[in-house]
Amino acid sequence: MSTYVIGDIHGCYDDMKGLLHQIKAGEKDTVIFLGDYIDRGDQNLEMLRFIENVPENYILLRGNHEEEFIAYVSLLKLIDSKCEAGTDPDSNEDMAALYGTAKHVIQKKLLEFFDAYGTIGWLIKEDGVTLSDLERWSEVMDKMPYYHRFTCNGRDCIAVHAGYAANLNEDEKQHFFLYAREESLKDGIPGGMIIAGHTPTVLKGEFAYNHGDVFRYYDRERDCIFYDIDCGCVMREEYETGKLACLRVEDEKIFYWR
Repeated sequence: MSTYVIGDIHGCYDDMKGLLHQIKAGEKDTVIFLGDYIDRGDQNLEMLRFIENVPENYILLRGNHEEEFIAYVSLLKLIDSKCEAGTDPDSNEDMAALYGTAKHVIQKKLLEFFDAYGTIGWLIKEDGVTLSDLERWSEVMDKMPYYHRFTCNGRDCIAVHAGYAANLNEDEKQHFFLYAREESLKDGIPGGMIIAGHTPTVLKGEFAYNHGDVFRYYDRERDCIFYDIDCGCVMREEYETGKLACLRVEDEKIFYWR
């Protein structure tokens, strides 16, 4: 039995399927996904359908893009509740009208964060998505844990989207789990391993830059290993070394899908 951890997919559904075929994980293996299943890529609908019904040996963690999707859907529902004529949850036409209203309201408030990557707008326009669809996917995401803790080869291991720190209050922890960057190296688990993504290793100037390969850091003082396995798969048009990565925890073997 092996444990595989896969980094940020960002709408690259075909790449994910190729990588899963490559690693050939069986039913007795565990496959952990680090979040950020959507945005930036062009196969978001496929990824959203994927997260709805995964095998029992797959663990789907929450990334910041799932957290933001949940917030977008909550905002749409709030705006809909203020409208005299409510949205038919199964009508794509009504969903398009609600989305237009939301964009108008948000622009008036000078808020630019809503649907930052245009994913929801695209799903509505090109894929006929309804409010019921968005609510269903949001509910799936809202059940995703922020991290997964397990033991491998005597090491205490944590898989998390961005970084892990123990000595924070609950609100600070959630933000750290989703958005931490270099600060994630400052806290660790003595004798442990942290496997994260979030910061693409193709980006020069970032702490995890490694020419698009998996980044590994060893803290000798804590005997803690830190991995960043977001290798910028969705950025390949700009960075030719971008790819999807997977770490097999037992022997720290790395798999790539380009």
